[in-house]
Amino acid sequence: MDYDYGYLKQQIFNLTSIDLNAYKERQMKRRIDTLIDKHGIKGYDKYVQALKGDKALFEEFVNYITINVSEFYRNPEQWKIIDEQIIPELVSKFGKNLKIWSAACSTGDEPYSLVMALSRHMPLSQIHIIATDLDKQVIAKAKVGLYADRSIAAVPADLKKKYFTQVGPSYKISDEIKSRVEFKEHNLLKDTYPNDCHLIVCRNVLIYFTEEAKDEVFARFQKSLKMGGILFIGSTEQIINYKDLGYTRKSSFFYERSV
Repeated sequence: MDYDYGYLKQQIFNLTSIDLNAYKERQMKRRIDTLIDKHGIKGYDKYVQALKGDKALFEEFVNYITINVSEFYRNPEQWKIIDEQIIPELVSKFGKNLKIWSAACSTGDEPYSLVMALSRHMPLSQIHIIATDLDKQVIAKAKVGLYADRSIAAVPADLKKKYFTQVGPSYKISDEIKSRVEFKEHNLLKDTYPNDCHLIVCRNVLIYFTEEAKDEVFARFQKSLKMGGILFIGSTEQIINYKDLGYTRKSSFFYERSV
């Protein structure tokens, strides 16, 4: 049998339900080959066998291929738009019981940032965010809520003072913020999406997907939003064919469901 990258993709799908066909092949193959070389394993077939028999190796693999780069209030100028325009408009249209989904949430920086941003506009008791990610390891980290100084560098000073406590060299986010987020495992390419969302945040993840996979995800986000709901994407992304997918562009990284 020819144990090529096609073989590996099929085996990984069987093991994890992660479809590597949806990722840009050259980038992903390079990442995986680097990881295999690190362990001194020769060949995809031997690596697959190792994944099946070694839980730690398997979890390392999932964590490695799911891109987990995040920080609080990433691109602060966009969070200024969230605070001054998007949240007030959503509250005006839909009231304060907003349904918000933070997709591919990584270590929790983004959903926790959303809770803090919303806290300027409504009581914490009214805030509930669904936060999902493919990787259960990063979800576990998110639930702990402990972050390095650099991760929280962009948090507004008043919110940092109010909601973080220093623990050694790290900072722990308060339980009152954590309690407003519900974390779940979720595969954007396979699982059912939440419906009737007022705001969906998915940033700097789809850049690793093929154009076909991106279009599929953006189309599914559109169906998940209520009419007039907002999709907030990353500064490295854009939706070229947003009109065809049923969006109006509010500004560079904010798209409103229009049909």
